Amino acid sequence: MTGSRIAKFYQLSVQKRLDLLHKRGTLNDADYAMLQPGTGLLDAETADRLTENVIGVFSLPMGLGLNFQINGRDYLIPMVVEEPSIVAAVSSTALLVRQNGGFTSTADEPLLIGQVQVVDVADPALARLALLAQTEQILRLANSGHAKMVARGGGARGVEVYLRGATAQNGELLVVHLLVDTRDAMGANLVNSMCESIAPLVERISTGRVFLRILSNLTDRALVRARAVIPQVALATGEYSGDRVRDGIILAAEFAELDPYRATTHNKGIMNGIDAVAIATGNDWRAIEAAAHAYAARGEHYAPLSTWRANSAGDLVGELTMPLKVGTVGGQVESNPAVRIAHSILRIGSARELAEVMAAAGLAQNLAALKALSTTGIQHGHMRLHARAVAVAAGTSPARFDEVVEQLVVGGEIKVWKARQILADLEAPPLAASAPAAVVTAMPPTRAPQGAAGHVGYGKIILLGEHSVVYGRRAIAAPIGLTVRAEVGRGTPGQAPIITDWDADGSVQEPISADVSHRVATLIAARLGLPQSGVRVDVFSELPRASGLGASAAFAVALIRATAECFSIRLSDEQVSSLAFECEKIVHGTPSGIDNTVATFGRPILFQKTDAPSGHEIRDIVTPNPIPIVIGLTGMHALTSHTVAAVRAAWQQRPARYDAIFDQIDSLVGEGADALRRGDTVELGELMNINQGLLNALQVSSPELEQMVAIARRAGALGAKLTGGGGGGAMIAVAGSAGAEPIRAALRGAGYTTYLTEIR
Repeated sequence: MTGSRIAKFYQLSVQKRLDLLHKRGTLNDADYAMLQPGTGLLDAETADRLTENVIGVFSLPMGLGLNFQINGRDYLIPMVVEEPSIVAAVSSTALLVRQNGGFTSTADEPLLIGQVQVVDVADPALARLALLAQTEQILRLANSGHAKMVARGGGARGVEVYLRGATAQNGELLVVHLLVDTRDAMGANLVNSMCESIAPLVERISTGRVFLRILSNLTDRALVRARAVIPQVALATGEYSGDRVRDGIILAAEFAELDPYRATTHNKGIMNGIDAVAIATGNDWRAIEAAAHAYAARGEHYAPLSTWRANSAGDLVGELTMPLKVGTVGGQVESNPAVRIAHSILRIGSARELAEVMAAAGLAQNLAALKALSTTGIQHGHMRLHARAVAVAAGTSPARFDEVVEQLVVGGEIKVWKARQILADLEAPPLAASAPAAVVTAMPPTRAPQGAAGHVGYGKIILLGEHSVVYGRRAIAAPIGLTVRAEVGRGTPGQAPIITDWDADGSVQEPISADVSHRVATLIAARLGLPQSGVRVDVFSELPRASGLGASAAFAVALIRATAECFSIRLSDEQVSSLAFECEKIVHGTPSGIDNTVATFGRPILFQKTDAPSGHEIRDIVTPNPIPIVIGLTGMHALTSHTVAAVRAAWQQRPARYDAIFDQIDSLVGEGADALRRGDTVELGELMNINQGLLNALQVSSPELEQMVAIARRAGALGAKLTGGGGGGAMIAVAGSAGAEPIRAALRGAGYTTYLTEIR
């Protein structure tokens, strides 16, 4: 195993995930074969030997918690759970903690308590003293039948005696506790056997009558403690400052400390992480749950198992303390192939180490929940994963799965009936014979406040003014809900930048080929004073390339922000945008500056190049109501640099003619800004149609774009035009009173890929 960081693991198919784990040595040949899709890990015959009245085998998903670093060591953590968001949440939080030192976790000795109930005792106080005086004799008897356990360092370790008060008919209750170190075994059978063996001796010493002889599941002699410290600055998001996130988490934790109803839900979140690992590793999750909640109720009222506070440096400190007695050997591990594979992936050396790993998973899940609750709300991340489960329940095929999930999330009605309705619409016969089209819907991003960071660059559409904006005229642009995100890690000093996936997915025909992306990364490193530092970049892109949606600028902005954070360099949004503009020169030659501006600031703007020190003037555009927009892709890649160069060549030959066209477009932009501020979509649509005619005059349209524009208008669009450089790429349409769906359906029926978004 080469570590717990596996970039974009969630984007791979199940088979490709298995292939990757096999290649990196996490899975051996036998385990790889056993986990192949369609292969049953536990057959009914084996199951029939594990429990009673077996009629089949019930399956649950097994995923991997990624990014964990615990006590300085990396772990891939198998988790068996059907609830959406748990595996994703712990993996994301583990990365945050990993980047700030990782988890520390310590477990006590693995002690279980066996209880011997004694009643009808003539003198309970005297009996208690007599039993304690004979501790060594009791321990010798308990260990006498378990030489192998004693040889491994385990066995009965201590005796405690308690008086619990009067029973109804049998005098005062006396309870003997036998403390047993079970080493790596779960130990229930061992402890029960020892309690049985000492019962006659306990009766003789106490002169009472032994009744029950059984282990206790309150394992408070096997406590585990996990801890994480996250600097305030690392908690910041695009919308929330680090101190606001920290204080929100602390306030949410205080709610649990003061209110048992909230504490119950708080602890349930912790157990979401712990139970999933317990099931994967064959441990008794029911016993673990019982111990956790009993421990939480040990004080005056039920309380949270974790605490969150700020230290003197302002860092967020989370600590979890709870009983956690687990095992790594025994029948469950050896009889269930899936459990054996989980242990093989974990590569832990003892039951104490497993408890430490499980506690870290519980604390990670707790932090993920509190962070979500105190910022975007728990539903924000939960709903997409819930939509996936709903899509499965509706019988969605793999080919339609992502489309159905996206439409469920955007529509907000995440129900099985809605998923079936969406599926029926998608599988309806197309309006015209054509190749199947992919449909993706996306909501616009929350407007980034001035100074917002994050490792993302926004995609964009230009409503009015492309090409003329290069020559000092105005243009209107807006962000879309498709982004490029980057993660940067330090590499070998002097090594060229390594950009994963982005390079592999690209081609030399695209504006951001491997060569160009490396030139962009090298420029960024040089401008930030890091020419020889070496970086590794993971790129997560939702934007199609070479489609006029600003992918190259979004890539540059994401890479600048991620690189700056990796090396603790503070940059303003203006500095990010300025550097991204330099990167755009590598990609496009003579960019306007609008793409990098929208990619950075993430809000609708009126943009104009000027002679000001900043090089441009930006004015916000605020619409009174969301304006629905359909984006259509021609499927034809077009390089903005090519169309920009063609227009420049024509302008250089006849500047007066082309300046007149640019002036007409600029006039449309001014009227369009006013229409947007009024929410006048009819006026906006007419202006877009006129702008499309002028873009045709600039000869930057294409047959595919013209066909899409015509289809959109026939389907009810108030206006439709190309967006971006043209020559292929994308078009946009503003929806009329019937909404965006008829336009989307018409374009899909003609074989085009569509996205739904809004201008807000």
